[in-house]
Amino acid sequence: MTISVLTRRADFLAANKGLRVARPGFVLLARPNGGEGKRYGITVTKKIGNAVVRNRMKRRFRELLRAALPAHGLADHDHVLIGRDGGVERDFVRLGAELEEALARAAAGKGDPPRRPRQGNRSTGRGARK
Repeated sequence: MTISVLTRRADFLAANKGLRVARPGFVLLARPNGGEGKRYGITVTKKIGNAVVRNRMKRRFRELLRAALPAHGLADHDHVLIGRDGGVERDFVRLGAELEEALARAAAGKGDPPRRPRQGNRSTGRGARK
């Protein structure tokens, strides 16, 4: 079974409505994808750091997912890793263990409670500045 990469924005937005498991270095989103196999995506925002830091984090996440998804990933699910501040400094082995733990929680259906709604100006989609 091949593991493919999410590229469409709609897939990332759909995954955001799925199960959420937060860990110190990342947030894992998992959502059924209707029989399209195991797929993964990575998101690291500019809040994390400059391009060098973001790309390093994405490379680390990509390698973690390649190692963990064949054995621990949920069948026919989209998996999205969202980088968190401080995740790039975390020990690689520890990140791997946290990812396996997060995948096990997702497989058991034990997600974290839903996030609280964002505050801000809803008309522009950005926070209101005064």
